[in-house]
Amino acid sequence: MAFWKFTALRLGLVAVFFAVCVWLRLGLVLSAIIGAVLAWCVTYLFFREMRDNAARTVQQRFHGDVPRTPNRVEREDAGAEDSLLDAHPDVQIDSDRRPREEK
Repeated sequence: MAFWKFTALRLGLVAVFFAVCVWLRLGLVLSAIIGAVLAWCVTYLFFREMRDNAARTVQQRFHGDVPRTPNRVEREDAGAEDSLLDAHPDVQIDSDRRPREEK
């Protein structure tokens, strides 16, 4: 959530600075460049804690030690396997074993 808040803040500042530069008749391209640079400067100087929280959120999301949350299809597959095992106790599922290579 911190990443999205920081991103929304930065985009909002870009829009504000862009609008001010367009109002000053600096041209669209120059206004976009100035808006992006000024938004970066303001967030870098005055929103350090928010920026650090956003970076921490991204790091936690892509770090290898964090357990991955299963998506909807994986949860449905796990439920189907559980119901199969409940209905047929003689069936075994061994997903850790590598499949045999056919010759």
